[in-house]
Amino acid sequence: METLPVPRIARCGDEIAAKGLTPGQLLNVIHAMRIPALLLAALLLPTVALFAADDPPGFLVQPGDGLSPAETAAGMKVPEGFSVKVFAAEPDIVQPIAFSIDDRGRLWVCENLSYPDWKPEGNDRIVILEDSDGDGKFDKKTLFYDKLNNVSAIETGFGGVWVGSNPHVLFIPDKNADDVPDAAPEVVLDGWGHEDMHEILNSFAWGPDGWLYGTQGVFTNAKVGKPGTPDHARVPFNAGVWRLHPQTRKFEVFAHGTSNPWGVDWNDYGQCFITACVIPHLYHLTQGGLYQRQAGKHFNPFAFDDIKTIARHRHWGGADWAAGSRAQESSTDAAGGGHAHAGAMIYLGDSWPAKYRNTVFMNNIHGNRINNDSLMQDGSGYSGDRLPDFMKSADKWYRGLDMGYGPDGSMFVSDWYDARACHQQKPHDRRNGRIYKIVYGNAKQAPVDLAKLSGAELVKLQLHANDWFVRHARRILQERGANVESHGALREMMGDAKLTVPQRLRALWALHVSGGFDESVAKEIFKGKEPWLTAWAVQLFFEKGVASDAFLKDLARIARLGDSQIVRLYLASALQRIPVENRWDIAAGLMMHPQDQTDPNLTLMIWYGIEPMIQSDPARAASLLKGSNIPKLQEYIARRMASIVAAPK
Repeated sequence: METLPVPRIARCGDEIAAKGLTPGQLLNVIHAMRIPALLLAALLLPTVALFAADDPPGFLVQPGDGLSPAETAAGMKVPEGFSVKVFAAEPDIVQPIAFSIDDRGRLWVCENLSYPDWKPEGNDRIVILEDSDGDGKFDKKTLFYDKLNNVSAIETGFGGVWVGSNPHVLFIPDKNADDVPDAAPEVVLDGWGHEDMHEILNSFAWGPDGWLYGTQGVFTNAKVGKPGTPDHARVPFNAGVWRLHPQTRKFEVFAHGTSNPWGVDWNDYGQCFITACVIPHLYHLTQGGLYQRQAGKHFNPFAFDDIKTIARHRHWGGADWAAGSRAQESSTDAAGGGHAHAGAMIYLGDSWPAKYRNTVFMNNIHGNRINNDSLMQDGSGYSGDRLPDFMKSADKWYRGLDMGYGPDGSMFVSDWYDARACHQQKPHDRRNGRIYKIVYGNAKQAPVDLAKLSGAELVKLQLHANDWFVRHARRILQERGANVESHGALREMMGDAKLTVPQRLRALWALHVSGGFDESVAKEIFKGKEPWLTAWAVQLFFEKGVASDAFLKDLARIARLGDSQIVRLYLASALQRIPVENRWDIAAGLMMHPQDQTDPNLTLMIWYGIEPMIQSDPARAASLLKGSNIPKLQEYIARRMASIVAAPK
C-alpha cells in the first residue's frame, strides 16, 4: 500500500489534532489519506487517547497497519553495545503469550488464539522454535499440540510439558523427547477461575526448591485441587503465588496478595520476586506472607495488616494510574510508561555487563518498553528502585509479555503486537506476534543438550556463571533422583568456604531436590553460621521433614541468640509449617529483638506464625505478650485475645 512521506504526515497530524476529531472520524481520515496508524498515533499523543477504555464499539485500527517486525526491531532503543534481532514473527508465530526454554535452548511457545473469550474447547497451540545454526533467528518450527483453551503458561521438564490452560494445569507427556505427545494431556489440577481473562494463571517457572511456581490475579477466584477433589477440600486462591511439586503433585499457596502478578523469578540468593499491575509493581515474597491487595480481603480475618511493595517509585505520573497509562501523559512516559507490567526476569546470565546481574526486568505494556529495577538488600528483605529503561520501542504496537535469558546469556522477549493494550477491542486482531532476541556484543548460541550430560557434569554446572545452565542442570538432577556420588560432590561444594555464597546455595538446592538433604545436613549448616545457608536449611527442612525435639531446640536457640534478620525471617516463615503446639519457644525467641520492629517483613511474618497460637491457648499467649520487645506484636496479641473473649459462646 502506498503511504505518505513523513513530513506530509506531520502536517496532516497537526490539522487533524486541531480539528478535534472523534476516534471514528480519525479512522476514516487514516484510511482516506493512507497514513500508517502507528505514525499518526505517535504524532497525536497525548491529544488522542489511543488506548482509552471508552472508545466507541468497533473502533479498531484496521488490518494492514503497524510496522514490519524488522522495522519494529530497528526502532527499539537499547543501551550501547546491545542489538535486537527478530527471532520469529508473523506469520510463523502469532499471539505469543508465554514461552519456555528447554534443555536444548529451544523455545516452546504458547500461541493464545482464544483470548479474551473463555470457552470449554479451543485451538490454542504450542509450537517449538529452534535456532540450529546460532544466528539468532529460528530455522525450524514444530507443532507440538493444538487443542488447548486459553493457554497462558508453559514449562518443560520431568518427561513432558506443564501447561496452564484455564481452568486446568495440564501435563502433556513426551517421555522419549521426540516432540510428539505420548498421550492426551493429563489434568493435574483444576478449579482455576476465569472471571477476568487479564488475570488467569500464568508465569510458570521452576523455583530453586524444585517446585513449579505460578501466579494468578486478584479478580479471578480459584478453588484448586486434583480432579475429583470435593469443594470443602480445595484451596481457595485469588491473588499471589502458588506452587506445585512435579513429583508428589502436592499443591499449595506460596504467598497471598498483590494485584495481578504476571511474572516471577529468583535472584542469586534464591529470593522470590514478582512483578504486578495497577498497585505498586514490585514485591519480594517470603513463603507464607500476606501482601498488599489491590482489592478484597485476605482469607484470614485476623491478619490485621499486610506486607507492602518494595518499589520506591511508580511507573506512572500523577495520581490517576489509569488515565496516565492509557493516555500516555508526558509525566507517565517520563516515569516509566504506565501501570501494566508483564514478565519478570532477574538477569543471571553471563554475556551482559556485570551491572545488570541481579537486577529485575519487566515489560511495560502501555509504555511499549522494558523497565529495569535495582534490587537492594534492606533488612530481612529488599527494596527496589528505578534504573534507566532497558528498551524503549518507537512502535506503539509493541506489547511485551514474557521474557527470559538463554544459554548464550541473551534475552528473548515475546511481543503480542497489537494496536490496543486492553481486551475490550473487537473484532480481535489475531494476525500478529513476534519474539525478539536482545544480544550484547557478539554472543552466539552454541549447540547444547544438557540431558545428555552425566551426573558429575551436571554437578559441575552448579558453578556455571550463567544460571540458565545451573537451573536446568539442577532440574535434571532432580528428575534422575538420589545419587550417592553426586550427593557427596554437592555436599563438598556446599561446605567450600572458598566459593561464593550463591555458589554454595546452588549446591544446597541441588542436594535438596535430588534427595540428599536431611536433618543431619541442616545441623552441619547451622554450625557454619552462614546466614543465607542457615536460612535456606530451615526452609528446605520443612518441605517434608518432621522436626525432632533436638532440632526444634536448635531453632529456638537460633531465634533467641542469632544476629541475622535474614535467618529470623526464615524462622518466622517456618512457624506456619510447624505444629502449633511446637511453635512457642521459637516464637518467643523471635520476639526478643527490638530492632526488628522497623523491618519491612519481620513483625508481620512473626504475627502470621503466632496468630493461630493465640486461639489454641489464650492463657499461654499472655506470656508472649509480656515477653515481646516488638510493640506491634503486643498490640496484635491483645487484639486477638480480645476477639476470643468477645466471640459468641
